[in-house]
Amino acid sequence: MSYKRILILILTGLFWGGCKSVAVLPTKAPVNKVDLRLLAKEIQKQHPQFNHLRGRLKATYDNGKNKQQVVVSLRMTQNQKIWMSANMLIPIAKLMLTPKEVQFYEKFQKTFFEGEIAFINRLFNTEFGFKNIQDLLLGVPVLLPQKGKWRQITNPIDYVLTPRGSLKDLQPTYFVNPTTFLLKEQRFVLPQGQNILSFKYPEYQNVGGQNLPKRVEISYFDGKQLLQLQLEFSRLTFPKKITFPFEIPEGYQPIVLK
Repeated sequence: MSYKRILILILTGLFWGGCKSVAVLPTKAPVNKVDLRLLAKEIQKQHPQFNHLRGRLKATYDNGKNKQQVVVSLRMTQNQKIWMSANMLIPIAKLMLTPKEVQFYEKFQKTFFEGEIAFINRLFNTEFGFKNIQDLLLGVPVLLPQKGKWRQITNPIDYVLTPRGSLKDLQPTYFVNPTTFLLKEQRFVLPQGQNILSFKYPEYQNVGGQNLPKRVEISYFDGKQLLQLQLEFSRLTFPKKITFPFEIPEGYQPIVLK
């Protein structure tokens, strides 16, 4: 092999080596002008992957005047079903959520509802689907940041990402831990007003090699009143098989939505 050919091979190797993307590494403080495409890949690596999930959560609701707490049994088949059973010493309500519909019933007034996810969106003027609701519980960004369509906001503690321009349905802002690439908060400015819906993830837990939220702090502000819901997850496992017992009792009355 001639020296000229060797030189060409060396230069070619240096050229391709120089074209390789530099990895986004864990740091104590966020890197300015980070490559959003590479950062999105690191964030995506942290997304939990499982077939079935079972656990318990303690839900605390606070509207500024009253505070209530219930214990909820949780079961989930990823991308297919979310099942919850609420208890206050005795079972008081059950919910079943699928990509097609919402079903729930409560025992105090013996009422039930069967319908589309639009029921949930109507409460908060949102446009979330089943996958979005699942992601909000699991600490996964509802929308994955894309290079060119998102921008980084300078922040000394977190990677703060927001879309360029306005989106039709909602305006999200993400706060990402620069060391773990786990989501710390996703905040939404909702359409038709300046209402703000926030999901904070102050603590995670490692379950079978998967990072799942240990606590989720949900807040909704409509300009006048602040509503808060805190979820504390425990006893999370990944069973091989799971069931979703759900049957609306006879004699319950349907909820009529206006």
